[in-house]
Formats: sequence, structure tokens, C-alpha cells
Amino acid sequence: MEELAALLPYGQAILSGWFLVFIRIGAMMALLPAFGEQSVPVRVKLGLALAFSLVVAPAVLSSAPAPIGFLQMIGSGGAETVAGLFLGIVLRLMIVALQIAGTIAAQSTSLSQLFGGSAGTDPQPAMGHLLVIGGLALAAILGLHVKVAAFMIGSYQLIPIGQVISPQVVAEAGLARITSCFALGFTLAAPFVIASLIYNVTLGVINRAMPQLMVAFVGAPAITAGGLLLLTISAPIILSIWSGAFDAVLADPFGGGG
Repeated sequence: MEELAALLPYGQAILSGWFLVFIRIGAMMALLPAFGEQSVPVRVKLGLALAFSLVVAPAVLSSAPAPIGFLQMIGSGGAETVAGLFLGIVLRLMIVALQIAGTIAAQSTSLSQLFGGSAGTDPQPAMGHLLVIGGLALAAILGLHVKVAAFMIGSYQLIPIGQVISPQVVAEAGLARITSCFALGFTLAAPFVIASLIYNVTLGVINRAMPQLMVAFVGAPAITAGGLLLLTISAPIILSIWSGAFDAVLADPFGGGG
């Protein structure tokens, strides 16, 4: 018994380290693309958090042992929760970029009144739903689970275990990522904005030339059909650009690019 008691501190250190890793990954799991969608049951998310913890913990605890002590565990647990939530939000903004692109595209082509399903609970235009589901499916096909595991392991180099993330880093990185999110969303929807501009200018010229013609009734089917055709052509390009930007965020979550 005395020999087993001598091993107790080592076991306590291992369990406390794995618990801290689980706290960060569990916080990230609530916001991760695909894995953290609101349509995914909570039990599945819990199982995924445990599975990722089994992968990540051996890679990070050897170089950064967890602190031992009740007060240290409380402080480190709070720091890990904040770090996990922030990193999860950084990745969630990439899904928001697709939603922004779909909303802009739908409004530009007069299709914003057509609501589709949603990976979450809030309805969104059918174009936005299509882009989000397509982006999630593409990310999963390209090995999202492997990329996310590497992202989780690399996050401990940016934010060591138990260390509180700097408010300045949160402000600067958060502002950069939000700016990048809106810029990416507008860039992805640029073909629809340009097509809408050309359509409205053409419609205005026709209306000036033939005031008696009800151009709205003539142009409404044209912009709808044109928007659907443009979506068919541009969707693969949009998703490929988004996939590259998503990989860039995974590689450098605190960077200004997106």
C-alpha cells in the first residue's frame, strides 16, 4: 500500500492534466464547424470531446504538465474554458462567412424570401443553407477531424495549458477575424452583387426607353433564373475559396488573413 501511495501524485497529475485538456476541447466542441452544430445531440458532442481529448492529451501533457492543487485547478480550468471558447469562435466565424455570403447572394437575386433548412435553429435563405451545408460537407470530406485535432494540439503552443489568454490578443485577433469574416463573405457573394448591378442597370435603361412596359414583371423571372444558374456555376468556386481560407485559419488562428 505504501508503494501504491507513492504513485498517487503521478496519477493525480495525469488525471488533472487530462481533465484540463477535456475542458478546453469541450468548450471548443460547442462551437466547432460540423461537430458543434446545434443539430448535433449533446451526447454526441460529449463523446467527440472525449475522443479528441484522448488524441490531444498525450501530445501536449508531456511538454506541459498540468498543475496540481485545488486552487490551481480552478484557475486553470477557467483559463482553459476561455481559451477553448475563443478558439471555437474563431473557427465558427468561417461558417458565419458562408451565411453572410448566402444572405447577400439571396438578397441580390431577389431570393431572400425563400427560406431553407438550417444546420442550427435560425432560418436562413436557401442559398445560405446550401452554401453552409456544402462547406461543411466539403470540410468533412477533406479530413476535418484530422485538421481539427492538429489545430487543437497546435493551440497549446499559442496558449499554454493553464495560461490566461491576453485581453490584447483577444481584442486584436478577434477584430482581425471578424473583419476577415465579413470581407470573405462579401468576396464570396461578389458574383451575385455584380450580376444584380448589371440587371438593375439594364432594367433601368429598358424602363427609360419603354416607360409603358412593366419591366418588373418581365425582369423578376429573369433575375430568379439567372441567380439560380449563377449559383450552379459559382458554388464549386465559392466553396473551394472558402476551403482555402478555412485551412488558413486552422494554420494561423490569430493571423489577420482569412
